[in-house]
Amino acid sequence: MEGKTPDASSTAPKPLTPAQKQLLKRQQELDYWKRHSKQLRSRNLITGLTIGAFVVGLFSYTILSVRQEKIMDEIDDEAKNFIIKGPRTGANS
Repeated sequence: MEGKTPDASSTAPKPLTPAQKQLLKRQQELDYWKRHSKQLRSRNLITGLTIGAFVVGLFSYTILSVRQEKIMDEIDDEAKNFIIKGPRTGANS
């Protein structure tokens, strides 16, 4: 028998079926996500906070600029009234 036993050929790895390959790949992906989920979660948190800070800043800037426009309009109206009425003196107050 030239030194080969029937058991030796049966212990050789058999080729995997497509279903077994897919299962193995899915298990590897699951292990990867388990290992890297904390890092990914922290990156997502930082990104979300950055976007939120940008939105709040933009909103605040917009509100502030609108208020300043209203204040400037009021000042302009007061200046127009002052020009129309003229300077206040003892004779016309």
